[in-house]
Amino acid sequence: MSVIELLAASPAMFIGTSLVLGLVVGSFLNVVIYRLPVMLDFQWRQQCAELTGEAAAATLPAGIPERFNLIVPRSACPACRAPITALHNIPLISWLALRGRCARCAAPISLRYPLVEALTGVLSALVAWKFGFGWPALAAMVLTWFSIALAFIDIDHQLLPDSLTLPLLWLGLFVSLFGPHPGGAPLPVDLRSSLIGAMAGYVSLWSVYHLFRSLTGKEGMGYGDFKLAAALGAWLGWQMLLPLILIAAAAGAVVGIALITLKRQHRTTPIPFGPFLAAAGWLVLMFGQRMIARYLALFMAP
Repeated sequence: MSVIELLAASPAMFIGTSLVLGLVVGSFLNVVIYRLPVMLDFQWRQQCAELTGEAAAATLPAGIPERFNLIVPRSACPACRAPITALHNIPLISWLALRGRCARCAAPISLRYPLVEALTGVLSALVAWKFGFGWPALAAMVLTWFSIALAFIDIDHQLLPDSLTLPLLWLGLFVSLFGPHPGGAPLPVDLRSSLIGAMAGYVSLWSVYHLFRSLTGKEGMGYGDFKLAAALGAWLGWQMLLPLILIAAAAGAVVGIALITLKRQHRTTPIPFGPFLAAAGWLVLMFGQRMIARYLALFMAP
């Protein structure tokens, strides 16, 4: 029996394999979350240098080598700059074995790294459980991984990079070419729903942005939020946009009120909306059809 046949025949094996795969991908997402904003900042500095005529080298961020991307240089300890060996880079296990400290200088390693790995692994396993073996599960995992990366980048930098949102949008449209799945999986949706979802997702938040700006003179969200909403609309279809935006808005309001009350932050302190969109998108991916069915059942005659 081949590996594919074994995974297809054993749901438990497929879920376990997805968990391990998610842990590995989560380790890579940690790299993306940290390095991609630095890479973009470097590119923007270079573009500004070209416009102003300054030397590009003078605009390099401090401590960043000339060759810096998602592959090189190797990951290193932020404190002593010692390269992290493969043995010390095993997702989750290495952090636990090292008790959250660098093997060389014993400097603490942020809890963020194992949390992202664990979150990616658990959500990937849940997707495998929900969708079962098949390519729709893989597509749902890809959406999950993009969402995690975007959420954490937005938390750190209030930035939703085009280099993630636009590929996610085009992938959603591409996947819809093969939908809907005959097995009744939530993904992929049909092409018409995907196209309308992409357009409606962008226009809906774009309209809210301009309405809020005209009333208050302030910007309530960024253009990255529009693009993420468009991408989620392309993946999930226009039918899921309303619950998605309502969930994201409600969660954002609750968190905002909690921060103002507990941390005494000012009401004008910006709160990134991308994490709420990403989380709402994942919830709708997993439970959207059930939520809509239960809502419609309220209006149906017994």
